Amino acid sequence: MAELRRLLVTGLNGTLAPHLAAAARAAGIDVVAWDRSRLDPEDPASLAQLDAGIDGIAHLAMGSAAWAARLAAWAAERGLPYLFTSTVMVFDHAPDGPHGVADARTARDDYGRYKIECEDAVRAASAGAGIVRIGWQIDAVRPGNNNMLKTLDEWQRERGVIGASRLWRPACSFMDDTAAALLALLREGFVGTTHLDSNAEPGWSFDAIVRGLQQRYERDEWRIEANDDYRHDQRLVGGRPMPALSERLDAGA
Repeated sequence: MAELRRLLVTGLNGTLAPHLAAAARAAGIDVVAWDRSRLDPEDPASLAQLDAGIDGIAHLAMGSAAWAARLAAWAAERGLPYLFTSTVMVFDHAPDGPHGVADARTARDDYGRYKIECEDAVRAASAGAGIVRIGWQIDAVRPGNNNMLKTLDEWQRERGVIGASRLWRPACSFMDDTAAALLALLREGFVGTTHLDSNAEPGWSFDAIVRGLQQRYERDEWRIEANDDYRHDQRLVGGRPMPALSERLDAGA
């Protein structure tokens, strides 16, 4: 695999992609954004306008399965690494997890089915693509829809309480750890499907994670109420090793 020097990243206005871009730049890699004001994701002709110097693609943006497939095919034609980020939501809570890489995808909700459609389109377009499933992301700085800390702050503000199930073992990781893992996969030219989950090994319950986050980020205003409202071992197992939550948090602190 040739050295990665110029990386196209989609979704730079989102939550996780800026972390990947920062990790890539720190490694001396030039990051190119997909500019939706100039390039229409749904117009196949937009690919002809991509920088000829691009030598890798990380597709983190929301968009159609057709767009994901076209990017995968464009990379395959040039022998370039391509990663598509998918989600733990391709797995429903029944049957229960933990969920392995080769397990049947059982999503019933629209978002999970959308990601399944994208995964299938990417695989059909390129045998050399990489698909990476991730869980709930954690970061103290970057806002975004897939940020556990931001969501917990909103729950406390809007509801006056944070309900946290003792029977839910969520897939989750800190964004910096996920970004570092994605960059490593790109640089090695990963092919296939893998999982990134920092809770795969400790297997902490959601209420323990919330209390650990409360201590680390000094959220003294949080009012946490443990419950048994949701049962799901959602962990993503059988993937790439990740720094465990226990390296960042004290369980149930």
